[in-house]
Amino acid sequence: MTAQLLLAFVLFAFATAGTPGPNNMMLLASGANFGFRRTVLHILGISAGLGVMVAAMGLGLGGVFKAFPVLHDVLKWVGGAYMLWLAWKIATAEGVSDKGVGAKPMTFLQAAAFQWVNPKAWAMALTAATTYMPDGSTAGVFLVAGTFMLVGAPCSAAWAGFGQGLRPFLDRPKVLRAFNLTMAALLVVSLYPLVVETRPAGVSHEAARELAASLPPTPRWSSRG
Repeated sequence: MTAQLLLAFVLFAFATAGTPGPNNMMLLASGANFGFRRTVLHILGISAGLGVMVAAMGLGLGGVFKAFPVLHDVLKWVGGAYMLWLAWKIATAEGVSDKGVGAKPMTFLQAAAFQWVNPKAWAMALTAATTYMPDGSTAGVFLVAGTFMLVGAPCSAAWAGFGQGLRPFLDRPKVLRAFNLTMAALLVVSLYPLVVETRPAGVSHEAARELAASLPPTPRWSSRG
């Protein structure tokens, strides 16, 4: 992989991991309801789950989806149904919590597993595998997966931190209730562009090459080193 293509991927990872979506809406709500410290495992779980998913796509899972396109539709509806349930859980959360009484934030494993039913995560992983791993080398696959984790974790932390910053304003039950209902509604809205698309949108190899060509020339990196 060239340094230019790697930089193009970093920009792609930052844009996809940092923009609103199911993960970030849930992190915002978790930071507000449980605080940043109790949301750390949620953040790490998202990062690990996405990294494993990207690696799996690059190592062959993406080919399964190409061979059986119906899997995209199955994933879309199963993932959508699960996120509607999560939206209901957010909407019915009862109060800001510091000690874990009642509702609890997502665990590391729950957050990692959630990526496998998150349509946006699948679209991101498929795009990463088909566009930014042109040589298909194992080293290139793990470089892209690791980069995705390193770029995504700070983005996730920023959303949880923003939620933490809202906590002083959510100490009244009515205000917190309105906030949680808003977060639940935004989580549902975030499903719209994912559900109406019959297949995850990808970036063509030509578009990636055009983006890479527009960047300043840099030395090549060996995919084996």
